[in-house]
Amino acid sequence: MGLTYEEFHQGQSWTTQRRTVTEADVVMFCGVSGDFNPLHSDEEHCRGTRFGTRIAHGPLGMSMAIGLMSQLNLINGTALGLLNLNWDFRGPIRLGDTIHARVTTDALRRTRAGDGIVTLRFAVVNQKDETVQEGTATLLMKAAAG
Repeated sequence: MGLTYEEFHQGQSWTTQRRTVTEADVVMFCGVSGDFNPLHSDEEHCRGTRFGTRIAHGPLGMSMAIGLMSQLNLINGTALGLLNLNWDFRGPIRLGDTIHARVTTDALRRTRAGDGIVTLRFAVVNQKDETVQEGTATLLMKAAAG
């Protein structure tokens, strides 16, 4: 089980494992999202862009970062709901880039019902130590059993 509300502390931080963004990831995300923008699906088109090659969807990078955080078993079985996402896209994630996330407890507050709200701050970092995305996820978290 993941952490309960009481087990989170302001400023606590974790670093996820790394993950390489693959062709399959981007193709599957095109299909799942329905977003076949040429920036993600047309290499020939992308040769003429500022990136010079295809890039991953912004929400794909965000989803991967949240998934990598989930693998740390911080919220599995204790998250009661996702309340908010606030995300900034700072730079491209190219196919073949290897990313990881730095996750920090940013804010905590108790709900009237006794559970808690935890805001986690994310920095998504590539293999060059460049922050390509950053943002927050606010979660309703289960309280410890009384």
